[in-house]
Amino acid sequence: MPNIVLFSGSSHQDLSQRVADRLGLELGKVVTKKFSNQETSVEIGESVRGEDVYIIQSGCGEINDNLMELLIMINACKIASSSRVTAVIPCFPYARQDKKDKSRAPISAKLVANMLSVAGADHIITMDLHASQIQGFFDIPVDNLYAEPAVLQWIRENIAEWKNCIIVSPDAGGAKRETQALILRRALFILLKAAFQRLLGFPAQKRRNGPCSWRSASASSRKWLWPGRRHKYIKDGSRKLTCKDPRVTSIADRLNVEFALIHKERKKANEVDRMVLVGDVKDRVAILVDDMADTCGTICHAADKLLSAGATKVYAILTHGIFSGPAISRINNAAFEAVVVTNTIPQEDKMKHCTKIQVIDISMILAEAIRRTHNGESVSYLFSHVPL
Repeated sequence: MPNIVLFSGSSHQDLSQRVADRLGLELGKVVTKKFSNQETSVEIGESVRGEDVYIIQSGCGEINDNLMELLIMINACKIASSSRVTAVIPCFPYARQDKKDKSRAPISAKLVANMLSVAGADHIITMDLHASQIQGFFDIPVDNLYAEPAVLQWIRENIAEWKNCIIVSPDAGGAKRETQALILRRALFILLKAAFQRLLGFPAQKRRNGPCSWRSASASSRKWLWPGRRHKYIKDGSRKLTCKDPRVTSIADRLNVEFALIHKERKKANEVDRMVLVGDVKDRVAILVDDMADTCGTICHAADKLLSAGATKVYAILTHGIFSGPAISRINNAAFEAVVVTNTIPQEDKMKHCTKIQVIDISMILAEAIRRTHNGESVSYLFSHVPL
């Protein structure tokens, strides 16, 4: 392809080389090093004047150093008169800090977006953002690609009983404050209804499910439906149970299987307080689907919950396998058949210490996105297909 240059940062050289091989290109010449005071130095070793530049740098490893390296590379190419600079960030750094969830909390994902824009990035290509609203933090185009097509292909090719599986979300998206709000709204609705019934002289109706309390209700009787809200639902007899994770419902729909969800409450970051399974997994293969796993406390607790509920096997499929702290030991001790991740983050060292980790290559998706972007073509085909 003419007028295109592909550079690699130091975070994930293997993925960059795979993308370059797929495109039939050689990686551009760039030297990155640190001065004795740990400042990052970048030297672009070839002309980029008038070129369409793509810089591949994932948010992993030494995240702060790699982010600074990416910013310097973008700026170096921009002031060297490149026509366009696109940052290809398979795993977006600071993506979990996307909202002000408590007093004086920073929105670091917004800060990273501002830094990339100020550095000179004209376009961002990333994959499975932790929160899709991060795209709105930018004033430049952002293509958020999905690992879902590659995940579906892996499931069909590697899980023999996939037609008898159930897709499970390990986090229903209901944080503690949201759960309490739903309880209060439901309780208020029931109290107002009872007050109107007494006012109009109707006899009081008997409650079949006992008190309206999340903690006192059984798993099968918990209702996640609020009148007037549109969500995907799990059918449980005459009830409908809500799932708010689009990845889970989309994969379940495309496989034509059912899904379940696990509600969790956290005491603090990376520490789960309690879990509640909503859905029937008995005598089925359970496949946990999430966008990332860090210390793996959530998915390991979820695996135990699924097995105790009657699941025959448990798989975990994650887009970004961060695996920090005690993650590897937890996976080794958990009852997973396999923990499947994409190679948005290097996994070679972790696979040496954990045989359960398997990797899906997504370099062809990134390469095709770069090719289509360079040629001015739509990338929406990649949202539902794996490039050949």
